[in-house]
Amino acid sequence: MKKIFILIVFAMALQFGAQAQKFVYVDTEYILNKIPAYKDALEQVDKLAEQWQGDIAREYDAIDEMYKRYQAESVLLTDAMKSQRENEIIEREKQVKKLQKDKFGVDGELFQKRQALIRPIQEDIFDAVEKMAKQKAYDFVFDKSSGNSMLFVNPKYDKSDEILGNLGF
Repeated sequence: MKKIFILIVFAMALQFGAQAQKFVYVDTEYILNKIPAYKDALEQVDKLAEQWQGDIAREYDAIDEMYKRYQAESVLLTDAMKSQRENEIIEREKQVKKLQKDKFGVDGELFQKRQALIRPIQEDIFDAVEKMAKQKAYDFVFDKSSGNSMLFVNPKYDKSDEILGNLGF
C-alpha cells in the first residue's frame, strides 16, 4: 500500500512538473531562407567555390597535358630527362592537391569564408530566439531543421515567424 501511494505521488509530481514546462520550436532553415543577407552570403560562397573549382580543374588539365607530352616524347628522352619530367609532373600534382586542400579542406578558405559571412546571421537568430524565450518564459526551444528528433510537431508551437519579425523581416 505504501509503495502504491509513493508511485501515485511520484506520477502526480511528474505530471505537474511536465505541465509547468513550456516547449516551442523554430525552423532555422526556414528563417535563414527568408533573410536576404543569408541568400547573398550563400551566393558569394557558391561563386567563390565555382571559381576555385575552375582554377583547380585548369591545373589538372595542365598536368594532364604535361603527362601526354611526356608520354609522346619519352622515347626521345634520356633517363635523366625522364626522371626530371616525372618529378615535375609529380611536384605539380602535389601543388594542386595542396591548393585544393587549402581552398576546400576542413579548415580551408571556403569554410572560413562561409563562417565569416553566415555566422553573424546565425548569431542574430540565436540572440532573437534567446530573447523571445526569456520574454515568454519558454523552458525549451527546439530547432525543427536540426534533425529528425521530432516525430510530430503541432504547428501552433512554431515560433519561426515571430523570430523573423523580431529580426525585422
